[in-house]
Amino acid sequence: MMQPAEVPAIASEPASDRARRAALQHRLCRVVSRLSSGLDAVERFLCRAGFDRAPWLAVAFAGGIGAWFLLLYRWQWIALIAACAFSAIGLLALMREDGRFPYVRQAFASLLLVAAAGCALVWTKSALVGAPPVERAGVSEIYGLVLERTEQPAQERVRLVIAARDGASGRPMRIRVNVASDKDAVGAAEGAKVRVRARLVPPAPPMLPGGYDFARTAWFDGLSATGSALGPVDVVVPAAGANSPVARLQRKISDHVRDSVPGSAGGIAAAFASGDRGGIDLANEEAMRNSGLTHLLSISGLHVSAVIAATWFIALRLFGLWPWLVLRVRLPLLAAGTAALAGIGYTLLTGAEVPTVRSCIGALLVLAALAIGREPLSLRMVAVAAFIVMVFWPEAVVGPSFQMSFAAVIAIVVLHDCAPVRAFLTPREEPWWQNMLRRLAMLVLTGVVIELALMPIGLFHFHRAGVYGALANVIAIPLTTFVSMPLIALALLFDAVGAGAPFWWGAGASLDLLLALARWVSAQPGSVTFLPAMGEGTFALFVAGGLWLALWKGQQRLYGLVPVAIGMVSVATLSPPDLLVSGDGRHVGITGLAEGELVVLRESRSDYTKQNLNELAGMNGEVRTVESLPEARCTPEFCALPIERGGRTWQLLMARGTEWVEKGELAKACGESDIVIADRWLPRSCRPRYLKADRALLSRTGGLTIDLSGPAIRTVAEGQGQHGWWSKPDPAPRQRRASAQVPSGKGSATGAAQSQ
Repeated sequence: MMQPAEVPAIASEPASDRARRAALQHRLCRVVSRLSSGLDAVERFLCRAGFDRAPWLAVAFAGGIGAWFLLLYRWQWIALIAACAFSAIGLLALMREDGRFPYVRQAFASLLLVAAAGCALVWTKSALVGAPPVERAGVSEIYGLVLERTEQPAQERVRLVIAARDGASGRPMRIRVNVASDKDAVGAAEGAKVRVRARLVPPAPPMLPGGYDFARTAWFDGLSATGSALGPVDVVVPAAGANSPVARLQRKISDHVRDSVPGSAGGIAAAFASGDRGGIDLANEEAMRNSGLTHLLSISGLHVSAVIAATWFIALRLFGLWPWLVLRVRLPLLAAGTAALAGIGYTLLTGAEVPTVRSCIGALLVLAALAIGREPLSLRMVAVAAFIVMVFWPEAVVGPSFQMSFAAVIAIVVLHDCAPVRAFLTPREEPWWQNMLRRLAMLVLTGVVIELALMPIGLFHFHRAGVYGALANVIAIPLTTFVSMPLIALALLFDAVGAGAPFWWGAGASLDLLLALARWVSAQPGSVTFLPAMGEGTFALFVAGGLWLALWKGQQRLYGLVPVAIGMVSVATLSPPDLLVSGDGRHVGITGLAEGELVVLRESRSDYTKQNLNELAGMNGEVRTVESLPEARCTPEFCALPIERGGRTWQLLMARGTEWVEKGELAKACGESDIVIADRWLPRSCRPRYLKADRALLSRTGGLTIDLSGPAIRTVAEGQGQHGWWSKPDPAPRQRRASAQVPSGKGSATGAAQSQ
């Protein structure tokens, strides 16, 4: 018989505790059961869908890189890497015991590890190559070595990248200086040591939230400052042939092409032949952009593919004429090697920019697949090319060039892999004109699909999208590939014997036709769609939906339409911010006051400023100044303006002069205003009811966008965090104190009289 001392401890527990313990165990069992059922469902889905790891691993790698840019602080980067790594290790350890869920184990563990590797890679590169910017704007005497020279005759200037040392700290810097043509020196080529006096500024952060971040680009390019030369360039030590033969050949070809083909057509021909876009004037470049043809101006996949394909075809035919070679060597392999050399040579000749290198890598992979008898166009090939690019240039993931080029290639591969399209393109017995119509229809369909794939990217980065781009490309791409580029190549070849003039004439005529097409398309009503800045969340919906549509097969790929549809609804409901304030406080844009026009505080001579304000407001119309509005009250120093938003009237007070004002009058005007915006420091006595965006605030936040319906405020600083390229806007020198008048927010007599 058991003694009382031998009774188990649980028997002495109260009944309520035992009931709670049993309920807890029951809930735990239910959670485990549901988790197991969920994993079973995921396992069945992956098995049925034919999960291909290679494309998804590339997506995870890019996702880790993108997460590093989106996350703001070091502890978040560390947490992301640690969470991915430990989750993958834990997943493998838990599921290895019984061998269940092999697809889930392999898929999630590999994706998590690759995402962690992507985050760690871009963080490492940022720390290694990032160049801290100069502390503030100023005039400096630069003495250093010319690393790059880019001639831009259409803008009447030359751009030099100079390796110099900071005069204060002695640290090495790379500085980009724009030199007017009349201040240029002939000997200021790569390898020369020059001296020039220039006004330098730190690489500019985004002017407004959602704008182009040149500071980030300059960080990864190793640029510490940019500026403009104030005097002539003095060549201290000539280059003496130190610059590379490729650079000399590139410049020589570019000059020869522009001399042979006049006008902007010559600038485009030079871009095709040598990658030099400096001869294309801004008006034609804008027309090419608005018509969806601007991709033709940068050496990328189309140009590299055309060169490699032409070399492959010609080499295969020429080698086939040699019976001895045909019997002893596999001709596709030999032709692939010849085409690869041509592609690499063309890439080097055109400057070996990142988009060109990326295109060359993809084309070389296609050649390798052709040489060994594999499928040349596949998502695995695209994934390998993306991996190679991301390993060397991880920062390219957040740039439009990388996103657009790979989105276009993925769209082409997926479209041609669809069963209906394969059936439509199957060779058959038919008249030649029917075959041509089928090919033309396929070309139009491919263009439409590519435009649909690129439209969210264009809206996110450039806040615009071309409507007629697909139709324009149906004409422009064959014209460029089969007419313009071959004629340029033949002209350069026949110039060796002085017989290239007819080919130059034909190349010029074809490029004039291209420009005429661009101008005509861009002039059509509704040719360009402008929208306000799209948020990262909306863009992520389009990316996730597009990748799901592309990387799955069967009916399950249609689930990708759900996030795309949500993204489209979000885009359709976008509205521009009510106020846009630049980081220095000098430029203010106000929407909704004039039909189709943006109201600005002051006129700007800078096209960059006008373009940023218009694009981020989703407008492309003319601008008008605040003082032209009948309800505005302006003095030489300030403007007061009432705005109806969100069911109430907001009183704005905006500084536009350079003189200090009488303190009491300013305090009174601020107290009668809801929002005060100034490019100067305002005293503490200036206390508006809602926001004081003066120099003190803007130096911490950068540019602002303000939605008065919320109200809600977005700042440039909130998206920067501890990334190395972020530096607060340079404070302006304090203005001298003087007496001036300020209009009251409610319309003081002094302000109204002064405004008249």
